[in-house]
Order: sequence, then C-alpha cells, then structure tokens
Amino acid sequence: MALIKPDFVLLLSCVDRKGLVAAIANSIASQDCNIVQNSQFGDAATGRFFMRISFAAPDDVTVESFSEAFMPVATAYNLDWKVHDLKVKQRAIIMVSKGGHCLNDLLYRTATSYLPMTVTSIVSNHLTWKRRADHEDIPYYHLPVTPDTKAEQEARLLELIDEQKADLVILARYMQVLSDDLCRKLEGRAINIHHSFLPGFKGARPYHRAYDRGVKMVGATAHYVTADLDEGPIIAQDVSIVDHADTVDDLIAQGQESESRVLTRAVKAHCEHRVMLNNLRTVVFK
Repeated sequence: MALIKPDFVLLLSCVDRKGLVAAIANSIASQDCNIVQNSQFGDAATGRFFMRISFAAPDDVTVESFSEAFMPVATAYNLDWKVHDLKVKQRAIIMVSKGGHCLNDLLYRTATSYLPMTVTSIVSNHLTWKRRADHEDIPYYHLPVTPDTKAEQEARLLELIDEQKADLVILARYMQVLSDDLCRKLEGRAINIHHSFLPGFKGARPYHRAYDRGVKMVGATAHYVTADLDEGPIIAQDVSIVDHADTVDDLIAQGQESESRVLTRAVKAHCEHRVMLNNLRTVVFK
C-alpha cells in the first residue's frame, strides 16, 4: 500500500481550550482533505497550545481556498495560524565568511533534495567560496564590510533578499555581527550556527579556550537570529565526546562536523515548517 503524501502543512497556536482539536479536524475534513500527520503540544507554563498538521488535499484545493474555508474556526478560537503549500520550496540566501564546512554541507543536502529549499545566492564578505558557487551555478555576491560601510552593506543585503524573494537567510559561519535593525527585520527567518552550547566560549578562538579548559565534549547550537547576540530561540543542538588525548585540531574538526550537522538539522526543520516560536523558546515538531 502506497504511503499518502501530504500536500499542505497547517501550523497554529492559541490559548488552550476544550474542543479545539475537534473543530480543527472537522474543518479540514469538511474540505475533503485527509490528515496525514498530527503533532501537538500544550505548554503548561504559558497555557498556549501548538499544533502542526500535514494533510493531503484534492487537486482544486489551494492555500487561498483552504484559508477562506478555515477562517471561521480560526476566528472562533483566535488562532495564530498559517498554511503552507509543500510544493513550494523555501528560497534561501546562504551567508558565509572563510570557513566553508557548513556551506558545503548545505549545498550537498540541497542538491540531493534532503533540504526542501532553493539556494538563490551565496553572500560573503570574502571571495574564498566564489569558485564553489560558480561550480554550482549559484549567484555569488561579494559584500565586504567595515565599520564605515556596514550600513551600506546591510542595505544591499536587504535589497538582495527582496529581489530574490528569499524566505530564509542562513548564517553558515558568517563571521560578522548583524546590526540590531537588521536582526529585527529578519526576525524568525534568519538562522545562525554557534560553535558550542550557548552561551559558552563566545568570541575569538573558542576551540582553543575550550581545550585550555579541558572540556569533555564540544557541540553546536543553531538558533534564530535576534538583536541579543547569540541568544535567539534555539532550534537544534548536539555534542560530540572529547578524549583527553585530543588536540586542538581534533576539537576543531569535531566541532565543525557538529556545526554542519546541527545547522542542516535546523534548516530542514524550518523548511519543513516544523518550528514554532514560543516566546524565547521554540517548539520543534518531529
């Protein structure tokens, strides 16, 4: 028996109350749609309810037609909600500096369709990865930045996001701090990778400082970008074990592998519409 593939994903949150799930399910069924997967979470601390529903739909159902029919339930329960067409891939700009391990993993995972996204361009403050971009036939924008040109550089970045209709900006070891204004404009659609469990070992030479402290594991954290540096809502984390005989170079290699893996995991969850913001935290549905 063939598996039913979903056509749409519905994300919603609201104040938790009785009858909510039944009303949502009945609305979906009334449009001749079939629920393929349903995940939900009630946050006891805040009283908020979160839900992700993927469903198959007849050919004549569109985001617009579904939304119109779903509106009575959404209004009655005061839902924060959005429906996504799974045929439409997320459009992403990848930003990188000199370290290319995360960039290369993202490009490979996109080429093999593991990541449901289209890379519209690569933006960098260096020319290091231009040949890699040319090989993939991806536009490459060299936007060097200094304290004097930062505002101009960020304005150009916003133009590129608008021109390319980018849904997502991925900071794949982009070693520049974004301005507070840019962070606010990209809220909920920019993902960064950090080289440890936050807030440990911020700043320069983190693996050297971790080595000096004799850490027993190294890790990585992927999070949404906010104006609070490296303190945005966390999407994914992971670690690898460090042996007492490991060198600094061993730690760097392990850390880079973790960074690539964690960033890809976070991007995949975002592109599959599995992440919902819950104040400073996230709900990440499997």
